[in-house]
Amino acid sequence: MKPSTITHSKHIIFNLHHNRQMSESFITAAFLSVSGGLQDIYTYNSRGHVFANAQTGNIVLLSQNLFNANWNKALHYFVPILFFSLGVAVATLIRQSFKNIQYIHWRQIVIMIEIILLFIVGFIPHNLNAAANALVSFSCAMQVQSFRKVNGYAFASTMCIGNIRSGMDALCSYRQTHNSQTLLKAFHYFAIIFLFSIGAGLGSILLLSIGMHTIWISCILLFASFSIMFIQCEEF
Repeated sequence: MKPSTITHSKHIIFNLHHNRQMSESFITAAFLSVSGGLQDIYTYNSRGHVFANAQTGNIVLLSQNLFNANWNKALHYFVPILFFSLGVAVATLIRQSFKNIQYIHWRQIVIMIEIILLFIVGFIPHNLNAAANALVSFSCAMQVQSFRKVNGYAFASTMCIGNIRSGMDALCSYRQTHNSQTLLKAFHYFAIIFLFSIGAGLGSILLLSIGMHTIWISCILLFASFSIMFIQCEEF
């Protein structure tokens, strides 16, 4: 066999492993999406009507309060935006620093940091909502930056607008091409949106019974994703 052929074969095998890694599997994305929905309803309903994930909403409310000279309220919405930005940066640095380590995936490091931060949030009293929102937004940003594909399709586990657009785009493409792979792609997006909504609904019910400790359910969901990622990909 020619060296170029061997190199090409190795490249194909590497890509197959990459595409099948558990950090990009649907089951991992499912737990992350339920957790994402729960985090968003938690901060909005329990921590002063701030969005943990949807920073567009926070920017709109920040701008409104700035133009009305409500400085304290503006700060209330600026904090999660700032910490969301920092979370993206930290997740990127973790990937750059640990992407080649063995025994544990760099995304598992991200999840463990998330779990620790969200566990701490469950102890933060309501008079320190700004601190709680900062930590949840930081956590959400790390997650959305680190987990960006499900079975090879780009997606977001902590927000829905991109998933809705991609899902409808795939559905319209299927109507034209009747390609079953395109229909499967649409299913992935709509399933993720459904799971996100399940997380939000579950969080709204749990808030009535366990209050600010509801965020610990998100820790359990994240730990499930962390554990799943130890499953080895099928060898080729």
